[in-house]
Amino acid sequence: MRILFAGTPPMAVPSLENLARELRVVAALTAPDQPVGRGRTPCPSAVKEAALGLRVPVLTPASLDEAAIEAVKELAPDLLVVVAYGKIFKKKFLDLFPRGGINLHPSLLPLYRGPSPITAAILAGDSETGVTVQKLAMRFDTGDTLAQVRVPLHGNETTGSLTDALSRIGADLLLKVTGDIADGHPPAAVPQDESRASYCRLVSKQDGLLDWNAPASLIERKVRAYDPWPRARTTLNGSSLLLLKTVVHPGTLVRAAGAPVPGEVLAADEENGILVQTGQGVLRIERLQLQFKKPLDWQSFLHGHPDLPGVRLGN
Repeated sequence: MRILFAGTPPMAVPSLENLARELRVVAALTAPDQPVGRGRTPCPSAVKEAALGLRVPVLTPASLDEAAIEAVKELAPDLLVVVAYGKIFKKKFLDLFPRGGINLHPSLLPLYRGPSPITAAILAGDSETGVTVQKLAMRFDTGDTLAQVRVPLHGNETTGSLTDALSRIGADLLLKVTGDIADGHPPAAVPQDESRASYCRLVSKQDGLLDWNAPASLIERKVRAYDPWPRARTTLNGSSLLLLKTVVHPGTLVRAAGAPVPGEVLAADEENGILVQTGQGVLRIERLQLQFKKPLDWQSFLHGHPDLPGVRLGN
């Protein structure tokens, strides 16, 4: 069976490696090189780099136009396998594949259809997530499911760490499903329950800006959900301040002079650490980074900022 693999980010690389090692991948379809850095130097996608290392031919069309369709047709692929490619496939393109197409999605579909399911699961405080292999459909993430693996969440995952874990788990599941299809024994297709469907959207840089009126538990989840991008951030005396690691403080602090306001630093010392009042509860900051400075643990940060108590973050 001849496979065309479509994917772009690092999350797709373990799946490509598994498939190229065990089955016949005739080409990898990925995004064109993107300019990065101050010099705007063209940089290949993670999938392109991996494919070249695996000696898999690479296709990088800017759009799936007639030229791209002809290039794929010449490869005579049987099955399209997709992991985070980032483009919509039209019927004319999908018709090139006699065995159709399958997609790996990092959620327990029909939950979190859309582009940021890992971030969404962390933000929601879910106790589990997972990966799903589904049949490709004309609407994003609505295809019949072929296989799922459930993964427990422990409340310390970041989007970065969970993406790495799910990419490996998903790669193994995708290889098994693809192998079963190649052997002529595809898994039973199960329609998704539309009554349980939920959706997520693209994450924007603005999402990382913290509102200290929110509960401490939500802010802590945002710190993890927006790691490694766009990072949860606030301001300190007018300068941007990134929060890299936080925990919900188990107790409360009482001030002698009136009730604290959200964003106020209640304590910043060797005994308590950096404690900040939120709309509900207290947040302890364990690692942070001031604009144009290097990341620091809270003890090191205090050495340069002994006057933190009473300062209001984000004001």
